Amino acid sequence: MPSFLLDGRFFARFRDDDSVLVLQLGTIAERDVLMDLDPRAFFFTEHYRNYPAVLIRLAEVPKPLLVDVVKEARRQVGEKRK
Repeated sequence: MPSFLLDGRFFARFRDDDSVLVLQLGTIAERDVLMDLDPRAFFFTEHYRNYPAVLIRLAEVPKPLLVDVVKEARRQVGEKRK
């Protein structure tokens, strides 16, 4: 699957035939907040347990929330890389 890069580093990629987006976050705590907010849309697998990323079911997440989450992740991940 193709990946989206931020300053040449992994930021996001599609998973499961484009139905799930893997999105890198600033911290694992952010993932926990998102999962509490909407557990149908946001989740993780064992593979990502110790990695600051969240999996997003694109059919479940409201578009405005998805836009906000991606923008915030881009801001925070971009700041960590400077």
